[in-house]
Amino acid sequence: MEKKILLNERDMPTQWYNIVADMPNKPLPPLHPATKQPVGPDDLAPLFPMALIQQEVSADRYIDIPEEVQQAYRI
Repeated sequence: MEKKILLNERDMPTQWYNIVADMPNKPLPPLHPATKQPVGPDDLAPLFPMALIQQEVSADRYIDIPEEVQQAYRI
């Protein structure tokens, strides 16, 4: 069964909640498959946009949803 939640545009989220900010034991960083060392932004840059990498490593509790993503939510 398909379920949908429809929100008015004024009720659409503008920020994502980052659970890592509230975790007492933070997750370990991902390891590079070749070096077995923690990956850094330079390792991820060929795969992901920098804005996404910054979100992934952020310790902020709330992260602004990019306007382009908010526009897609409104569709």
